Amino acid sequence: MRQGIRRMTSFRLLLGGLAAVIAGPAIAQSCVQSAERTAFDVRALQSQLMVAALACGKDTEYNAFVRKFQGDLAASYRGIAAHYRRTAGGSAQRDLDQYITQLANAQSQDGIRAGSHYCPLVTPLFQQALAQSNAQGLAELAMERNVLNPLATPDCAATPARAPASTPSRSPARPAASNRSAAATR
Repeated sequence: MRQGIRRMTSFRLLLGGLAAVIAGPAIAQSCVQSAERTAFDVRALQSQLMVAALACGKDTEYNAFVRKFQGDLAASYRGIAAHYRRTAGGSAQRDLDQYITQLANAQSQDGIRAGSHYCPLVTPLFQQALAQSNAQGLAELAMERNVLNPLATPDCAATPARAPASTPSRSPARPAASNRSAAATR
């Protein structure tokens, strides 16, 4: 009997270790890489402008934005899709669709909460976006304006370079997108 219990305990430990080895890479891959973060920020800005265009009658401005950044917007969508393929496997398309829907819904609700203040507050974002020259500029604008983005996935930790002992190393931390204030969107 004791030998059977020992075997079961050993088997459970083996299974537990195997599960940790299998889950380890999946957990490590669930973070957002730098290029993916840019893509998510660009998509959040695009979604914000789309909601603003619908709510504020700014179709012309939104269409100008889409025409100017068509390639960057398509590349951002592909970057987000690649993130979900990397992290969600077989449910990648479903997770991508859920994110895009959640993003638009959150931004729409933010506009509803702002009421009559929404359009005057968000309209300048069109000109600021059109003043950018590429996806990186759009992503930076989204960060500066705290464009609402419900993505709660943390950034992947970069492997820090080894700093000399006398020089303190610093790594600028970027706030999680989910912690961005919706009110600061304007």
